[in-house]
This record gives sequence, C-alpha cells and structure tokens, in this order.
Amino acid sequence: MDHLPHTLDLRRNAFSRGLPEHGAELADELERIVALHDASNIAAVIVEPMAGSTGVLPAPKGYLKRLREICTKHGIVLIFDEVITGFGRLGASFAAEKYGVVPDIMTVAKGITNGTIPMGAAIVSDEIFEAFMQGPRDAIDLPHGYTYTAHPIACAAALATLDTYAEEHLFERAATLSPYFEEAAHSLRDFPHVVDIRNEGLVAGIELAPRNASTTRAFEVFERAFHDGLLLRYTGDTLAVSPPLIIEKGEIDRIFETIGRLLKSID
Repeated sequence: MDHLPHTLDLRRNAFSRGLPEHGAELADELERIVALHDASNIAAVIVEPMAGSTGVLPAPKGYLKRLREICTKHGIVLIFDEVITGFGRLGASFAAEKYGVVPDIMTVAKGITNGTIPMGAAIVSDEIFEAFMQGPRDAIDLPHGYTYTAHPIACAAALATLDTYAEEHLFERAATLSPYFEEAAHSLRDFPHVVDIRNEGLVAGIELAPRNASTTRAFEVFERAFHDGLLLRYTGDTLAVSPPLIIEKGEIDRIFETIGRLLKSID
C-alpha cells in the first residue's frame, strides 16, 4: 500500500472558506506512484473527499477531478470514502454530487441510519456491477461475508432515515445554512491560539497553536465545552464542529460563542 501526500498547506491556504485554492497539483503524485508500481499492480485509489478524522481537510479545488482523470487514464478504480461527507454534511447528498466527480465506488455509513444503529453500504458504478454479473446464474450478487449483512433493524432505520431526509428537505436545508455556519466559524479568526479555520458545508475545523505540554489546547477546550453542554470533537490541535442538519441559527451562534469564550480562558 502506498500513500498520496496530505493536502494541508497552512502557508498558502490558511483560513480558506470552502475548498482551498492551492494544492490540486498534489494529485499528480499519483502519476509517480503509477510509474513506480505500474498501474496493473494498483487495485484502487481510496480518498476521503474531505478528510474528517485527520482534522477537517477539504480537498483543494480541482484535486478530486485530477484524481479522477488519472484513475480513468490508467484503468484504476477510484473509491470515495463518504462515511463523513455523505448524506447532507457538505450541503449536498454526497461530495461526489457537490464536486461533480463520479467515483467507481462510494462507501457510506453513519448518516445512512442517522447514527441510530450501525450500518454501512457500498455504492458501485454500472460497470463494476456488471462485472459481478458475469458469474454463474445461481451466484450471489455482489457477495459479502459479513454476519450482519442486511440486518432487518438496520435496514428499517436506513429506510426511515432516507425518507426523513427527503420529506424534510434536510440536504437543501444544510446547503441554505452553510453560509451562516461559515461566517460563524470564521468569526473566531482573531481569537487567541487560532492558526487556521477550515470549513465546508456544515462542518468546520478550528486549528489551534500547539502547546509544549502533554495536553493540547484543543483537548482542553473540548473538555470544558463538554461540561458547558457542548459536545465537540478534537484531533490533535484541531477542534471539529459538525452539528446535526436540523440545527437552528441560534444554536450555531451558541456553539461558536462558547468556543470563543473558552479560547479566551485558556493559556
């Protein structure tokens, strides 16, 4: 397994609103990997359209399209991990739709059942589906070996969640709220310790200056916020904010007011 370089570039892209302007050229590293291993030895390229657990890293403008072009050129399967970016988080049904880049496979979870019960799914292109249809007539379509495949309770939760997304227009609601959320997130730009703010849709990452101690500032804010009734997420020096799609503007204000107050209270 080989790895593409990450796209975080604070020197050129700090405090970007939405997709960063710089960094699409980093996708060309895939060409070097192809030259090193030969395309026939590369099964797939797996990428999060916006890396979540590593600190909210939206892909630079043009990066995903360039990956698509290179994968198509060399006959490599492109897989989008949309566990975090799917189901309205970015203000669209999926990142693939928002950015106009069609992968060969999408992996999804979490939002498919509103997190009420574990479920994951893989969505594949017609070409991949047809490849699986070339086996014996009595073979299982797209076979998997999971004990809880198609668990009825998980499937019921997924169907109910998908109906709610449609009936309450939650993807569209997320898109409408995204500019307000962006302004609220970037209102913290000049607060103590803030070195970067990254956002896309209804998700934001607030990166804090590192501290020379065993406890990061992000963890300290996370802990204090929890006792104030606000649940955040942190990764290293980055706070992550990803509220439910039903959030109201007043609640968005409260989130960032709380974070701002806590930033002023720590050293």
